[in-house]
Amino acid sequence: MGTPIKNPKDQPLDTFKDQHEVLGVIDQFELLLEELFLIRNPKYKFDPNYQNDYEDFKKEYLNSEEMVNVGEWFYFPWNKKLIHYLPEEEHQELRTTRNKNIITKEEQDKFYNYRVAIAGMSVGSHSALTIAMMGGAKRMKIADPDEISGSNLNRLRYGYSYVGKNKAQAVAEIIYEMNPYAELEVYDEGISLETLEDFLKDVDVFVEEMDNLELKIASRLKAKEMGVPVLMATDNGDNVIVDVERFDEDSDLEIFNGAAGHLTLEEFRKISPQEMPRLATKIAGPGFVVPRMQQSLLEVGRSLYSWPQLGDAATLSGVVLAYLIKRMSLDEKIKTGKFEFNMDASFDPDYDSDESKKRREDQRESFFKAIGL
Repeated sequence: MGTPIKNPKDQPLDTFKDQHEVLGVIDQFELLLEELFLIRNPKYKFDPNYQNDYEDFKKEYLNSEEMVNVGEWFYFPWNKKLIHYLPEEEHQELRTTRNKNIITKEEQDKFYNYRVAIAGMSVGSHSALTIAMMGGAKRMKIADPDEISGSNLNRLRYGYSYVGKNKAQAVAEIIYEMNPYAELEVYDEGISLETLEDFLKDVDVFVEEMDNLELKIASRLKAKEMGVPVLMATDNGDNVIVDVERFDEDSDLEIFNGAAGHLTLEEFRKISPQEMPRLATKIAGPGFVVPRMQQSLLEVGRSLYSWPQLGDAATLSGVVLAYLIKRMSLDEKIKTGKFEFNMDASFDPDYDSDESKKRREDQRESFFKAIGL
């Protein structure tokens, strides 16, 4: 469906409407302008008597122009809506004002100019949308060849009107409506061995959330070669396993932080299909996989069509990834390695009891035996 269309300043709005099918016009520019005034004048937080000052501000801002001709109009071909926005600088100022001073103005600028590539728009969609919501990463590359299915909607933030839409394009549409000034490269055919270098070129971090094991390996080898750090979040029941691979800091670091050994593409291609579940479990982190996930993985292709994934874990994955990317954009230190965010350990009062520990250990041993670990 492409990108939003910006109405040029030299074209009357009515002419633009005549040339495009417009099903809805959203013009809340004065509301946005008033809010911009208020955030620049915090003294009025507890004083409702600001109308005279606001009128002076508005008059100066409009500079004798009609309000309809100020700011920017964007048309979104996928829903045929025409929306009136503040100019980019004011748009960014307004939508990130509540970030202050958890994120300062200088930090926000660094975050906004950080370049992110994300492959895999299931868990990856939560990362992309959370980053955009926080006012980060104006420039993003997003990739996924798949369409949204009905069963995806237990963990993706869409209604059924999105079923059948390409996952990467769906994310792009939502980001563009949040920030029509975004610069997105949408790989709606996914990435391949041939396009990996192009996808990773000129980015500061790569978020890898693909199902394809060959591409998971190949993309890391390419990222290592190019010095691009890799982040991955794996949903694990209600919990999340996070991998941080700082190839930008350590060119000798093994892919997957060594969880799969010194693995090359040639070695991977010799692995039999029967051994793939074992490799995937090694990569995810067998010591972290929760009991119900262990039991479910053994039932895939038997009583279950696919491995289970929950909306809370997918959402949490996006939060963790956005947090890490914000820190990286600010040159703050990040640990390399594999980490667990375990909701059960935090909130289940019996999680650390001897009985619970023994039960988990027995289940883990049984699972390892079943998959040959």
